Amino acid sequence: MKRYVNLAVTVVAVAATVLPAVAGGPRAWWVLPLAVASSVPVLWRERALVPVAVVMGVATTVSASLGAPPLLPVGPLVCLYTFAARSSLVVRLLGITLTAAGLLFSLLYPHPDVEVLRYLSVAYVFSYALGTSTRARRAQAAALAERDRRVAGERAAAVLRERARIAHDLHDILTHAVGVMIVQAEAGPLLVRPHPDRADATFATIAATGRDAVVQLRRAVGSLREPVDHPLDQPGLAHLTALIARVRATGLDAVLEVTSEPPFGLASPSPLVPPADVGVAAYRIVQESLTNVVRHAGAGSVRVLLAHTAEALTVSITDDGHGDPASGAGRPGYGIVGMRERAQACGGTLRAGPAADGHGFTVTATLPLRAPAVA
Repeated sequence: MKRYVNLAVTVVAVAATVLPAVAGGPRAWWVLPLAVASSVPVLWRERALVPVAVVMGVATTVSASLGAPPLLPVGPLVCLYTFAARSSLVVRLLGITLTAAGLLFSLLYPHPDVEVLRYLSVAYVFSYALGTSTRARRAQAAALAERDRRVAGERAAAVLRERARIAHDLHDILTHAVGVMIVQAEAGPLLVRPHPDRADATFATIAATGRDAVVQLRRAVGSLREPVDHPLDQPGLAHLTALIARVRATGLDAVLEVTSEPPFGLASPSPLVPPADVGVAAYRIVQESLTNVVRHAGAGSVRVLLAHTAEALTVSITDDGHGDPASGAGRPGYGIVGMRERAQACGGTLRAGPAADGHGFTVTATLPLRAPAVA
């Protein structure tokens, strides 16, 4: 399509320059060659703009200086438009300078013609302004395309982040619920006859854990259909008490301690609530850690400690088991990787390793409560 447009522009330029040059009857031999030289090279202006402009400009200037009848210089006007529309600033300034010099020379030598200079100046200014307008529209279209590309990239990144978040949530919900239910289901038959009351409590815990898992799964999967700005009902620090109670029902001595007042999100006269993402991350880290302890650590007790300053919330989970509760069958656990990613998503850090006294395992997450200052 572009080739045909270029060919059509060349035909118009040649017709507007050559036909008037030969229509008025016999003239000097140089009129027709100069008319051709000042119009035909328009065909190659896309590939060699500067040489084409020089050839046509010289031919037009020589033709006018030798006394050819004044004609509208379509070829040079098309080149000036192309300079304005596509060239760099340096090339445009050079083109304007050479065009102005050639125009003044051809109209002031050998006999000044102010009237022709006036209307040709208007034509050249109009051609340059039209090219500048085209350049501005092209730049605006490129800017809009870049903006659309950036927005599309941001949306794709947001989708990936949301998918990762949902994957983490599903992993945490399922592993915790299934882990607690497996432990309770294994203990239930042993208690049916000697301790029927405890057996009933064990099966009730299994049912409650399953119901809670179903509710959380519905929330996580339902978030796929919610608008991006729709607030999701995610568990936070206020749900830690119930989480600890479910873990304690498995027979594990689980304790929740808060070393600061007022405690975040827990029952208190005036609870201090952390940012939503920090609360969710803290809950999921505690949930995953307790799941690992129940399923893998062989621990008898676990201690969950919450502490905060004005700058950060620290969550520490320590058990008295036999080592890394996430290692399972000797492989690195996905759970610790997911917990570390959750902490980093809030701008925090997570450490996991043997407990300070050498017995058991400790997971410690430090989550900032304030956004980092922008330099």
